[in-house]
Amino acid sequence: MKLKNPSNSASQTLTSSETRLLVRETLRISANLASAPPPPTLSERPLIRDSNFGGLVEDQFVDSSFRLICCEEIDGRRWKYFADNNSVKTDGSKKFKKNSIRAISLQNPQTPFDGFKAFITSYVVPEGFPDSVSPAYVPYMTWRALKHFFGGAMGVFTTQTLLSSVGVSRNQAVPGAVAINWILKDGAGRVGKMIFARQGKKFDYDLKQLRFAGDLLMELGAGVELVTAAVPHLFLPLACAANVAKNVAAVTSTSTRTPIYKAFAKGENIGDVTAKGECVGNLADLLGTGLSIMIAKRNPSLVTTFALLSCGYVMSSYQEVKSVVLHTLNRARFTVAVESFLKSGRVPTLQEGNSMENIFSFPWSKHRPIVLGPRFKDAFQDPNSYLAVEPMFEKEQYIVSYNPSKGNIYALFKDQAKSDDILKAAFHAHVLLHIIHTSNQNQSSSRRQQEHDLSMLVPTSSDLQAHIAESYKMVSALYGPFKNKAKEQGWVMSESLLNPGRPRLCQLVK
Repeated sequence: MKLKNPSNSASQTLTSSETRLLVRETLRISANLASAPPPPTLSERPLIRDSNFGGLVEDQFVDSSFRLICCEEIDGRRWKYFADNNSVKTDGSKKFKKNSIRAISLQNPQTPFDGFKAFITSYVVPEGFPDSVSPAYVPYMTWRALKHFFGGAMGVFTTQTLLSSVGVSRNQAVPGAVAINWILKDGAGRVGKMIFARQGKKFDYDLKQLRFAGDLLMELGAGVELVTAAVPHLFLPLACAANVAKNVAAVTSTSTRTPIYKAFAKGENIGDVTAKGECVGNLADLLGTGLSIMIAKRNPSLVTTFALLSCGYVMSSYQEVKSVVLHTLNRARFTVAVESFLKSGRVPTLQEGNSMENIFSFPWSKHRPIVLGPRFKDAFQDPNSYLAVEPMFEKEQYIVSYNPSKGNIYALFKDQAKSDDILKAAFHAHVLLHIIHTSNQNQSSSRRQQEHDLSMLVPTSSDLQAHIAESYKMVSALYGPFKNKAKEQGWVMSESLLNPGRPRLCQLVK
């Protein structure tokens, strides 16, 4: 006879009760879920883009599972960085799990248009734009793109003309002769490039003038290339001359590019600004080339087309150069600053000074009313004039005088002249020029035409000494305030940008 185990029976009975209870509870929960409102869709919940999760995540999940450790903003776009909230004990201290950081973007997903716009922007504007560049960057790049557009368009017509002149399109030249002519043309251009590179520091202190002159040379070279269509038998000399002009223009463009881009950069982003600027130029060049190809298929008049494109190119080049705002004072901007200070008592702002700068005062121009660092023989023909003014500058490291026979004001430097002495001498020369002009204006009205012709002003020896003495007093009183006001406006003064001559006056050994 078998006896039943009471504990085993109780266990089975308890298990059956729990099973029935579990079934009832499951049915109740299912009924509640069926009668509850539907959960919010993905678009109704606050979503955040997570680069590590590979998609959108709910902020509720982030708040419950992660801890905010920092925030970040880049060009107006913000990110939050979270770490796994489940800390791990290491060496008795709690630390976050390794590799648990999640970068959460607070922006909504970009539309295809916004994505395409961001892609293009990454190629044509520097990072951090517009805060990473100066305000003058936009007008400069606008005109630069327009200039390259016209330049690319002209390139199609000039190349077509050159090939026609050399005989490619008419089969008037064998391939060997064509290759030789083309090589000689390119070789002449490289020689011109090397010769013009000796301009050296002129690219630093007169870069606007040289940049515009280079663009004019580029147009001249393009015009000469078109002339080869009329005289194909002179192809080689004309093509060589055109290529020399174009390569000289290329030297000026390359040499002045970095200082100009440096003026736009804010911080250490000169490389980014340069890369994006060149990309804009190339894109505009390609667009111009494509447009000119479509126009060329209709066989338009070369003269009319070239004239219109040249006008657009030169105008764009001029506006491109004028839009550059440099902080340094070269001769042209120094003249603008001093003249404005002497007339109104204020130094022009960076924008005003650059806009009033004369772009057409090319560095190789011989006629300049003020000569810095000349030879002694150029400044003085009469020893008495030197002996008369020399005592006035005994305490200075320079001498300023006026040569009536040449109509120029000369600033000579002593061998101990420093950077500030050269700047002061240049300021003194402009003050003396201002005094002579004012003295001439106060004379009879019949001599008003002499205001713009300094060579016709022939003051007497006593008048000249009086003018120099007056200028010395004015410089002593005004040079300090001028420097302070120029610094307040953001101007940077350096004697090297004034391009002083190398001659120096040495002390006599007694």
